[in-house]
Amino acid sequence: MRLNHGIHLAYSTNVHRGETWCETLDSLVNYTLAVRQKVCPQKPFAIGLRLSHQAAIELSDPITLLEFQRWLEKNSCYVFTINGFPFGRFHGTRVKENVYRPDWTSPERLDYTNLLFDLLAQLLPAGIEGSVSTLPGSFKEFIRTGEQQQIIRESLWKCVEHVAQLAESTGKKLHLGLEPEPLGLIENSRETVRFFEQLRDEHPRDPRLGVHLGVNYDTCHFAVEFEEPRPALAVLRDAGIRISKIHLSSALKTIATPEARAALKQFADDVYLHQVVARNADGTLKFHRDLPDALANFPNFQLPTSNSEEWRIHFHVPLHAPAAPPLQNTSDHLLGVLDVLAETPALCTHLEMETYTWEVLPPELKSRSVVEQLAGEYHWTLSRLAERGLTGE
Repeated sequence: MRLNHGIHLAYSTNVHRGETWCETLDSLVNYTLAVRQKVCPQKPFAIGLRLSHQAAIELSDPITLLEFQRWLEKNSCYVFTINGFPFGRFHGTRVKENVYRPDWTSPERLDYTNLLFDLLAQLLPAGIEGSVSTLPGSFKEFIRTGEQQQIIRESLWKCVEHVAQLAESTGKKLHLGLEPEPLGLIENSRETVRFFEQLRDEHPRDPRLGVHLGVNYDTCHFAVEFEEPRPALAVLRDAGIRISKIHLSSALKTIATPEARAALKQFADDVYLHQVVARNADGTLKFHRDLPDALANFPNFQLPTSNSEEWRIHFHVPLHAPAAPPLQNTSDHLLGVLDVLAETPALCTHLEMETYTWEVLPPELKSRSVVEQLAGEYHWTLSRLAERGLTGE
């Protein structure tokens, strides 16, 4: 939906199953339209589309694409952003680190992302920018050599060139957003700036970099890294890095008491990777590849309860879910980002709610249907935006 200052808000359809185009369209028909009816029945409804590689290829068939364009028009919906992080199957199987495969060392990742932009350019309504979000290059442990990093930068530049050519030929404004996250090749503001500096050194004074490549700022991910929103955004902006999209998401946080660790066991699923960053009283950070690892390793560095570590866990929890002590959430980081956006609306015009973890949430967090859950996230988000003067035109 369109908000003040040309800002658009959607939820990411990666919450729904769908690896083929038929399955993806079924989820839009069965879930997205039902959410629209509850949230925005009278105005055009924005869709944050997730397309797997297979679905993107199938949608690229001219007849199939035309049918989808007509479906969007019939149902007063529009697409302005695509989640291009998960390449393949994303639900109902072990995803974990495989969500990074293929990474940006692979021609498959480049071809897939270029195809997403080709589709988006044809789906975008006139006068609206289009964004695609992607993984932060790779997973840190996959990258062993400087040559691999060079290949990643070269592949991303090839994508920038493709997007620039597409923008010129269609007249559409298009940009790719790298999505830093814990243990990604780039995972925080400092590493992001260094990565962009390397790209600039390799392509000096080429304006296409700043126009067509930026960052997808996920509020869960930056909170897990113990970054504060205002300084983190300032670092990126001062470095001239575009904020392509903002993912509105909330992580888990807690003091790692025995009670908290027991409560966290219900979030240790076998599907997604839930990186944990732990901070000691002296500010030292320790990184754990996954929540089960953190829970298993805790006795090796156990501290007195009165001086326990704070843990932040990469688990996207519903935005509107209240804290349930001993577990808290990082909604304060999300709200801090919205505060900055209210002060500087030109910061970013693409907002996407991304709580993709519906199927693996503990029972008490999914007592309602997924449609009711998504509607609840919209109502919470729209209320927070309204408090900051960012809703309605």
